[in-house]
Amino acid sequence: MHEVEWLSAHATDADMRKHTVEREAPRHYLDWDAPALACLDTLKAAPWYSQAVTACSEDTLWEYGVLPWQIGWTYGKLVAAFDSIDRDAILRHAADLGHYVADAHVPLHTTLNYNGQWTGQDGIHAVWETRLPALYGGGYGLVVGDAGYVDDVHAWAWKTVAQSHSLVPQVLQQERMATAAHGEGLVREERGGRVQLQQNEVWCSVYHDGLDGMVETQWRTAIQGVSSLWYSAWVDAGQPDLMEVFAPSRSPWWRRWLQWLGVGLPTGSSRVP
Repeated sequence: MHEVEWLSAHATDADMRKHTVEREAPRHYLDWDAPALACLDTLKAAPWYSQAVTACSEDTLWEYGVLPWQIGWTYGKLVAAFDSIDRDAILRHAADLGHYVADAHVPLHTTLNYNGQWTGQDGIHAVWETRLPALYGGGYGLVVGDAGYVDDVHAWAWKTVAQSHSLVPQVLQQERMATAAHGEGLVREERGGRVQLQQNEVWCSVYHDGLDGMVETQWRTAIQGVSSLWYSAWVDAGQPDLMEVFAPSRSPWWRRWLQWLGVGLPTGSSRVP
C-alpha cells in the first residue's frame, strides 16, 4: 500500500482508540470555556503543560481536554521517527498528528457545549463536522499553498485552538437561525447501512450559507497546518534522506537509482513498472 493510501486509511485511528485506550478521548478536545479551566487565566496565552498542572491539577486538565499539548507531544514523536528514519513510526505519528490538528480546527472541539447539549442544539457537532462536508465538500477549493516551517509548534497549537474557539458563537447562532426559519428539518436517510435522522438539504443550505464559508476555510487551514507540521518535523529532524524507506519496493533497481538522482519518467508518461 502506498504511503498516501495508508495515511488516508489510518487517518481515524486516533478516534478508534477512544474506546480502548485510557485517556485517549481528552486528547481530541479542549473545553476552553469550562469554568474549571479558569485556573489557566493566570498563565500566558500558551501555557506549558507543567505550568497548567501546577495551576489546575493534572486530573482537571485530563477531564477538560489536552488537545493543544497533544499536538506538541505527537509532533515530538514524529520528529524522533524522522530522525531514526523509522518508516512505520513516521506514518503512524504523521496520521495521528494530522488527526489532532484537524480536530483543533473544529470549533465544537473547543467548548464544553461540544454537541449543543447545553443550548438545546443536540446533534450540531455531526452536522458541522460531517453533514455539511458531505453535502458541499465536493465544491470546496482544497488546493492550498506550499507547506511552511512552523518555528514554535506549541504556540501554533494554542493559537489554532483559540481561533477555532472564537467561531463557536457563530456556529451556534446560525443553527438557531436555520431552525427558526425551517424547523428542525429532519429526514430519514440511509448512511453506512443504517437509517438515520439527518437535516434535509434545504435546512443545511441555509445553515451552510449562514456560516459564510467557515467549514471550507477551516478545512483549508487544517490542510495547510497538517502539511506544514509534517514538513517542520522533517526539518527539525535534520532533513533526513527518506528515499530508502519510502521508495516503492517493487520498483526495479534502475528506477530507484534514477529517483535517487532526481530523474523521473518523461513528462506525460504513465508507465509504472
